[in-house]
Amino acid sequence: MQDPRISQLARQLVHYSAAVKKGENVLIHLYDVPDAMGVALIREVRAKKATPVVKIEHGPITREMAMKSTDAQYQLIAKHQLAEMKDMDAYIAIRGSDNICENSDVPTAKMKTMMTHMRKVLNYRVKKTKWCVLRWPSPSMAQQAGMSTEAFEDFYFRACLLDYKSLLPAMNNLSRLMNQTDQVHIKGPGTDLRFSIKDIPALVSGGNYNVPDGEVFTSPVKNSVEGHITYNTPTLYQGIPFDNIRLEFKQGKIVKADAGSKTKELNRILNADPGARYIGEFALGFHPEIMEPMRDILFDEKIAGSFHFTPGQAYEDADNGNRSQVHWDLVSIQRKDYGGGEIYFDGKLIRKDGIFLPKSIAKLNY
Repeated sequence: MQDPRISQLARQLVHYSAAVKKGENVLIHLYDVPDAMGVALIREVRAKKATPVVKIEHGPITREMAMKSTDAQYQLIAKHQLAEMKDMDAYIAIRGSDNICENSDVPTAKMKTMMTHMRKVLNYRVKKTKWCVLRWPSPSMAQQAGMSTEAFEDFYFRACLLDYKSLLPAMNNLSRLMNQTDQVHIKGPGTDLRFSIKDIPALVSGGNYNVPDGEVFTSPVKNSVEGHITYNTPTLYQGIPFDNIRLEFKQGKIVKADAGSKTKELNRILNADPGARYIGEFALGFHPEIMEPMRDILFDEKIAGSFHFTPGQAYEDADNGNRSQVHWDLVSIQRKDYGGGEIYFDGKLIRKDGIFLPKSIAKLNY
């Protein structure tokens, strides 16, 4: 018997997140996902009298393609995938992972080759389609989270099926507050960071793009970032695990980067291109069901009482002009159980120890 939550999730993704309409073409991209979820999505798309198109991938196949990638290979792949994407009105991607470190031994240069060419497909999808991306629960993810498989599945569906609409008024209030702000000051253990967000739009993420969702994001004025930050949330990038990353900034640029035994790997990523050493996103996370990190950024960037400060590419709808093949959402949690911290907007304390203080956004507190 199929878990009824699969049908509920498919319905939410098609009807609410991607807002599929009659006559539209919808690309359903499944990566290490059980057939039942794909079938449910196809049925919901057809129920809207839209056309489903399906693409299926698996981790070991993707790794093998990347291991000896060439410019000619990914020029061809990107050409055809871009043509396909241009026929789509909506894109729904569900990404599982039997092994979160599947790509850890892919040479950095080969990852760069692949990402450079595929960036044009990603950019078109983000700019030109209605899109939604989410993970799929697996024993590997449950292990990351330190939970049993059953407990993790329960957590996953609670997080993904959150009533996002009920949070939208408070999220819009936070967006307005950020749009009125010039200077941001963040303090916490190992962190003293100042930057401007003046005249850069602050946008609401309320279950439309990434699921689970729950953040308001903008980006800092590119050259305004000064100070240092220590991220207390473990992370995974290009299949490599990192802990306790510390960055120092001068005139917006990361001038020193440390990650203990992984410092060399960290700097290799930050040297991918000039934009990788500048920040492309600043966001406040507040999902009430997501409390602990699990090295999965679609979850970790929404942790209650967190913020993320992202080296690399800026989103063009919250744009500071930074361009990079890198977009690495690094997260810091400011709840008391993680050492606390404060965020000030133009000198006014807005959030302390992960708790929003203004009444207009208090509903976002966990």
